[in-house]
Amino acid sequence: MRMARTVQKSLEQAQCEYDIVTHPHSASSLETARVAGIPAERVAKSVILDDHHGHYLMAVLPASRHLDLSKVRSTGEWQVSRESNLPHLFEDCERGAVPALGEAYGLDVVIDPLLTRQKDIYLEAGNHINLLHMDMPQFLKMVPHAEVRELSH
Repeated sequence: MRMARTVQKSLEQAQCEYDIVTHPHSASSLETARVAGIPAERVAKSVILDDHHGHYLMAVLPASRHLDLSKVRSTGEWQVSRESNLPHLFEDCERGAVPALGEAYGLDVVIDPLLTRQKDIYLEAGNHINLLHMDMPQFLKMVPHAEVRELSH
């Protein structure tokens, strides 16, 4: 699998240009950046949040940063979702390899501006060995309703 089916379909519908970058197996976005030789600030890390009522939110930030929940909670009582709750949301992805394309999966998305200031971006393709690489305008075309606001420290 080069990428998750949902991601492939969304890229085709949006007519996005992208490359696939293959890298050694990795278990975290920071490790992915290291093994792929990519600056961590250009690798998008997605963190899935929930509000205890079945609503989910995808926070997207650079792999080099940590999510600041207090900045997210200004819009609701969000908590980091347990990984065991996620397979039903991302059925076509390997566990822990969630693409930073939440809108393709029906989730609302917030993006840290540190990421949107990059000229290009790398994100999980739905597995632990491939990344999607695209320029920032192409990425933003994939998440047209995303809110950009401070999320990290």
